[in-house]
Amino acid sequence: MAQDIIPIELGLPQGDVVTLWAPRWREDGEEWEAFLGDEDDLYAFPDAAHLAAYVRTARQHDLADHPAWHTVPALNAPELIPDDDHSYDLVGVPELVAETPDSWTLSELAEIVGIVRSLADVCELDEVHEVLDSCEGFSLLDQGTLPFSGREGGKLWADLSGTVSEKWDTILDAVDDLVTVPEVDAATLETTAEELAAFHEESAESEAGVDSENDEIDPVGGSESADDEDEDEPGFWGEVGIDPVKIVTSAGDYYTLRCYLDDDPVFLGANGTIEVFTSPKALARRLAEPGELADSELADVSTWDEVLTAATAGELEVEVEAANTYVLASLDADVGEGPDAVDPNQLELAVELLNDAADWSGDDSVAEALATSERLGWFVSYVLKPDPTRLAPSGPFDDEQKTWRALVDDFEGRLHVN
Repeated sequence: MAQDIIPIELGLPQGDVVTLWAPRWREDGEEWEAFLGDEDDLYAFPDAAHLAAYVRTARQHDLADHPAWHTVPALNAPELIPDDDHSYDLVGVPELVAETPDSWTLSELAEIVGIVRSLADVCELDEVHEVLDSCEGFSLLDQGTLPFSGREGGKLWADLSGTVSEKWDTILDAVDDLVTVPEVDAATLETTAEELAAFHEESAESEAGVDSENDEIDPVGGSESADDEDEDEPGFWGEVGIDPVKIVTSAGDYYTLRCYLDDDPVFLGANGTIEVFTSPKALARRLAEPGELADSELADVSTWDEVLTAATAGELEVEVEAANTYVLASLDADVGEGPDAVDPNQLELAVELLNDAADWSGDDSVAEALATSERLGWFVSYVLKPDPTRLAPSGPFDDEQKTWRALVDDFEGRLHVN
């Protein structure tokens, strides 16, 4: 099964360069990974126009036998612009490790270390592996902030920062030395440069048009009606900061509660199990006589008693907003048909729910499966972040469908139906 071929940008001492990366794929029972290049050379270019000119005319390189290669020469230059998810600033790593190890910093650093390891594997850069293997912290970055918390975590981060300070130049030099900029056909480059210039001009005009429209909008908001003001009232659930949630699965519709504490999701339940009910009334009745729900992690929320009081008084109405309605049923079938068959809004909500449940349970499997270096992650990213410059995932989509089903099955396994 072929993986996609992805344009990437590398921030190196010689400057920013673009190239192509084929993440791991299986073929004839073997696992492969490759970059655009030839033997010991990594072919990289100053911009997408040079890259496009090269792939349209080149015949011999390491990606020529990739199962999806036939789609690449037909791409226009803007489609070969790396997106933000595939831009790796290797030069900026020392600055990154000087920051506090928050989720954003660790995520970016994990992505950079991941692409560096791939380069080291494919191009046999033993010196790079030696640096990355010399500090345990490099292998723990994808686990988030937990390994770097507390006294021991602080020592681990200090060790990683020290390793970067002392040895990161070894990695930069090794990767920088790989880069070769091959010659491209002048006539083809002229065409691709025009494509790229036209794209940038159109983007600039589009952005300018949006700015002009915004300038015409009355910042005061005009004459807002009393009805509009009423619609802005938060209501009971908005005031307590807890949301009723509806989950539509192939087995039925379920209702539960969820809130966010310091941006961390908390569900009605405990120890990774989410308590769900078959109707809003069933949920409200149980809240009136909470019983075992008293042990729910939501009980730690400061406004929880207000919810129970309203339920006991028979005044609690469980009303679910559209933004908190998650439809999982049949989505796996759509994924199997390909990106065009998937409703982006439905998928975005489903991903939100799976991520929230996994984060609440301390489970990394969803984040790992949805990483953009994975087939399903690249598929989801393509659907949720439409961009004409991105390379579309290539079918068939059996692997993506299988992985998505597994994630949904794991989530549904967390539900305790009352």
